Amino acid sequence: MPVSLNVDSVRDAPKVLLHDHLDGGLRPATVLELADAAGYQGLPSTDAQELGEWFLAASHSGSLELYLETFGHTVGVMQSADALVRVAAECAEDLATDGVVYAEVRFAPELHVEQGLELDAVVEAVLEGFRVGSARAAERGRRIRVGCLLTAMRHAARSREIAELSVRYRNLGVVGFDIAGAEAGFPPTRHLDAFEYLRQQNAHFTIHAGEAFGLPSIWEALQWCGTDRLGHGVRIVDDITLGADGTPRLGLLAAYVRDKRIPLEMCPTSNVHTGAAKSLADHPIGLLTELRFRVTVNTDNRLMSDVSMTSEMTALADTFGYGWADLQWFTVNAMKSSFLGFDERLAMINEVIKPGYAALMA
Repeated sequence: MPVSLNVDSVRDAPKVLLHDHLDGGLRPATVLELADAAGYQGLPSTDAQELGEWFLAASHSGSLELYLETFGHTVGVMQSADALVRVAAECAEDLATDGVVYAEVRFAPELHVEQGLELDAVVEAVLEGFRVGSARAAERGRRIRVGCLLTAMRHAARSREIAELSVRYRNLGVVGFDIAGAEAGFPPTRHLDAFEYLRQQNAHFTIHAGEAFGLPSIWEALQWCGTDRLGHGVRIVDDITLGADGTPRLGLLAAYVRDKRIPLEMCPTSNVHTGAAKSLADHPIGLLTELRFRVTVNTDNRLMSDVSMTSEMTALADTFGYGWADLQWFTVNAMKSSFLGFDERLAMINEVIKPGYAALMA
């Protein structure tokens, strides 16, 4: 008999996470302790539970711009090497506890230099934290591998520098590059120099596109910048129409994304919070999954949206009636789309993911 699908069993299922922000996943208690140690002022509460509730309420505004403002507090307490090591270690531990077996966690090194850290020191501290946290998790019988994505801010002008940094550390734990931040007014083509450099270096990258801005952002990310994956990509649904009989018709861009198996790093709960979707039931992930786009499920910001991979997958199962086969499909999609080498991806799928779900479906 298959194991009943619930929070506890989903937590035990192997999961793969491609879109998770380091500065969006701190423990509330850690924010308080780091703020105290650094003399950081301005937190809205000195109680961990109240602080966690404040982050959720502030993020659930329906506006991506307001959502992004909450990161001022988390980034503000992540300005020392010790703080970065701690946050990264706790990230790896928390994800492993949640049953994540492989994660790509992203952060913007340029945001952590306010107190004098050099970019290299920032990256090295985060990579050390991931090593420490993964080792602690392994001691408890929870194995996880964490790859790092270095993010450049799309409103700034350091993308080429961050791209070079990602290539310099790609054999040391960095697996790719990303750009993030407000989409409107800051198209990905502003950073063509960085993307051309990455392609010349045979390096992987993803681009936040199609979250708060529509099809032009997705088109530019793909056809001008050459992205490997789409961060969110939820607005690709704007290129799908339903006929009078309910039959979906794909426009040229949507068909291209599906035909080319471009991975969509979908973050349903976060999209509801930022206003990209009205509700989970209305989220395009339902239609895109039905049409068999390369859909992956992700957390985005675990603190801000009070989510985990377990809660996200359980909510999708409850909302859309998904079973173990669907959750395995999302997970295999994500592993196929990761920036690990082919042999490593295949080993993870055949030796960890499929056996894990087979045990649940037996």
